[in-house]
Parts: sequence; structure tokens; C-alpha cells
Amino acid sequence: MNKLLSLLLLFSLSLSASDNNSTNHNFKPLYSFINTSINYLDWSKASENKTVYEDFSYLELEGGAGWSWGEFYGFIDIENPTSRYGDDSSNNLRVAMKPIVDINLYENFALHIQDYYFTSENFYVNNLVTGISYKYTHDYDFWIKPFVGVHYQDDTYYSGWNGYMVGWVFLYKFDLFTQDVSISQWHEIEFNRDKEYYQLDDGTAVGDGKSHAMNGALSLWWHINNNFTTGLQYRYTDNKLGYIGYLSAGIYTLKYNF
Repeated sequence: MNKLLSLLLLFSLSLSASDNNSTNHNFKPLYSFINTSINYLDWSKASENKTVYEDFSYLELEGGAGWSWGEFYGFIDIENPTSRYGDDSSNNLRVAMKPIVDINLYENFALHIQDYYFTSENFYVNNLVTGISYKYTHDYDFWIKPFVGVHYQDDTYYSGWNGYMVGWVFLYKFDLFTQDVSISQWHEIEFNRDKEYYQLDDGTAVGDGKSHAMNGALSLWWHINNNFTTGLQYRYTDNKLGYIGYLSAGIYTLKYNF
């Protein structure tokens, strides 16, 4: 799945989320949402001491929809939106996007396809995962969707099948002092990576440097009203983002829900 297909999938999301007049039951969403947000990522001191990474802001467009045949979710991030390509590598303009499609197979099992694309002045990466997901829902307040799949990676330095990925996404809604609150998480584990990806012929570690990795975020959201949501996210990685070891950051978010 390339950049163009990712853009087309995200464009179809916006059409589906806004199409409330469709007469075709198969294409009319059972639910849909779309929001935009401003975010600030603040690396921990330990992470800053181990890397050259710097804090940054980003704008995000996010949305999703569900039908009788499956679900779609996606986002587009513009990092350092006031910068431009060619600036210092830590502060240049960067773009990330991630469409996810689940097509129902049997009961709660689905064909799961997700693609993460990132591009900057000096680096790009495309991570395509294809596999199986399972969605469990409890009433209106909790759902979780674990998945497993094969991982194909194409980036500036590597291209090929790069092991497997297993992970999950969940959302739990509850009331806290009469306020509408929720906790969510996305979590991904990579394993059995191609040795060519993380190690030179002489055994020297390169890039993420390990055969396994972890990547995700745990978030607390306060739904102020129908239009505004604010949240705090704990962002974490291990053997990801071109660094060997554990990194963490806080993300401060303000969303506007359409």
C-alpha cells in the first residue's frame, strides 16, 4: 500500500463520515466520527539525554466509520506545521498517516489491514501489516480489538518482509465526578524481524537494532462536551524510531469534534 492509496483511503473516510443521505445500506455508515486536534509531544528527560530528538507540535485530522461489512479508521498528522522541508532534521516539516481497514469474515473476526506512512526531508517509512483481528464489545462502555499479522516494510534504508506484528486497541468509557471520561490504548509488538534490517554482516547493530520492538500510547480523555475533548497521552517505544532502547513522552491534546 503506497502513499497515494493511503490518501485515497483517508479521503474515503471523510466522505463516509459526512454521507448521511446515502440510500445504499451497504455504504451508509452505522456510525462515524471525525475530529481535528492540536497536539504537543514532550519527550522525557531520559529520552532527550539518549537521543537528539526534540519536542514538537503537530496537527491531526482523525476519523472513522463502521458498516455491516466492516470498519475503517485513519489519521493524518502534520508535525512541526510552521516549519518547512530542509530545516534542521529535528525541526523540519514531517507528515504521518495511518489508515486501518477491518473487513468482517466470521462473527467478530475480520481481515485486518493497516498501513503507517511517514515522510520527512531525510527519511521515509511505510509499514504495511495484513492479518486477522477480533473485536470484543461489552455494552456501550468498553471494546477491545486485538490483531496479528505479517509485516512488510519499505523505507529509506530497507525494503522487504520484516517479521510479524501483534497488538491491540481498546477504549473504556466511564464517569468521573459526573464528567464524561475515557481511557484508550494502542499497542504494537514487532517480532522475528529480518536480521538484514537491524544488523550488519559483521554483527553491528543498525537502526532499531533488535529483532523485536514495542510501540504505543496510553491515553486519558476528558470529553468536555460534544465538540471539545482534551487529553493526556503517555507515548512509549522500545527499539523503535531508529533508537535501541526505551523512549517515552507525554502528549497534550485538544480536539474539536465535528
